[in-house]
Amino acid sequence: MNEKEIIASRIALELGDGDLVNLGIGIPTMVADYIPEGKHVTFQAENGIIGLGPLTEEETNIVNAGGMKATIKKGGAFIDTITSFTFIRGGHIDVTVLGALEVDQEGSIASWIIPGKKVPGMGGAMDLVTGAKKVIIALKHTNNGQSKVLKKCSLPLTAANQANLIVTEMAVMKVEKDGLHLMEVHPDYSIEDVIKATEADLIINDVQKMKGVN
Repeated sequence: MNEKEIIASRIALELGDGDLVNLGIGIPTMVADYIPEGKHVTFQAENGIIGLGPLTEEETNIVNAGGMKATIKKGGAFIDTITSFTFIRGGHIDVTVLGALEVDQEGSIASWIIPGKKVPGMGGAMDLVTGAKKVIIALKHTNNGQSKVLKKCSLPLTAANQANLIVTEMAVMKVEKDGLHLMEVHPDYSIEDVIKATEADLIINDVQKMKGVN
């Protein structure tokens, strides 16, 4: 598995049978490919799809929220944007999985702008991180050797104190009231490797091998 596949496959294990789940663009879109057989998860796209299916290379008029060609599963539905955001803002989304530029030990998320660079738009991220029941952040642990898991985000925030779980190719970390707990470490890395690659302060108790990784 490459780094993105490791992250996506581990996050798939966090989704429960019957969950209504929103997937952000990038690594999160890959999560749908790793749902265990027999587990029923319904994916929602904020542009107005309940029952979003896999991505496709075929010609289609259906796109996900990131503008990628997609499909809709049998029994799925198209809804208007107002209804879609009523699902989100009304607290009906069980889990949202989003990428980020930075995340910190307090669960704050920076995902929408690097000052001085072109801004693609915030999209529905600000609504999703405050409206979903659980927020999972999917990101690579470092960027050019610099940690993306920080004591405090340096970029403008998408939301403060909203992330519940952070999954990287190196580790799984859970945001609690007392700080950031290191829960699992990929077997290719040691706890010391993770500590070295992480600017945030990690609380280390009973650390397990990362689930779903051979």
